Amino acid sequence: MGTVTETRALGQPVERRVGRALVGQGGRVLLQTGLQAPIDRHTHRVLRAATLELVEGESRRRFPVTLHAGAPGRSVRHVDEPALTDAGLRADVALALLRHGSSLTARPFLWLTRPGELTPHDDDLTWLGPFRWASAALGSPATLVVVTRRGWFDPVSGVRREWRRLRRRA
Repeated sequence: MGTVTETRALGQPVERRVGRALVGQGGRVLLQTGLQAPIDRHTHRVLRAATLELVEGESRRRFPVTLHAGAPGRSVRHVDEPALTDAGLRADVALALLRHGSSLTARPFLWLTRPGELTPHDDDLTWLGPFRWASAALGSPATLVVVTRRGWFDPVSGVRREWRRLRRRA
């Protein structure tokens, strides 16, 4: 829950509680509800490309968690090895990634690649807070999505897409 301060007609500030909201620059309220089904075509293409990039580019069975900002093929990355344990450092990394990703594409996406299944893991939740803070600080509605070899999912809303055998389209 966040607190938003409004100014009424008489100039008196009024505070009210806002669920699942972050206050961005200038006092704007950014609702953080994650992806909503059905997702738009552009989002589907970008997340499918991110999954395909992982399937084709990573041959190791166990690989480190990697954070991406931008779009597949035009993104910046942070390999989280060794894992950052300080929340402040994670927030700084998230802010730098999102800021640089915003310069690469008009509508940056944030995704985390890791081995394992399409269920929430500690790594997902460790990076979710810093990325939400960074997107609010920059006034960006970007959502963190987790990508594995089997598909992708949004840890906030639970929206997901899975493939048995993902192949490049002709």
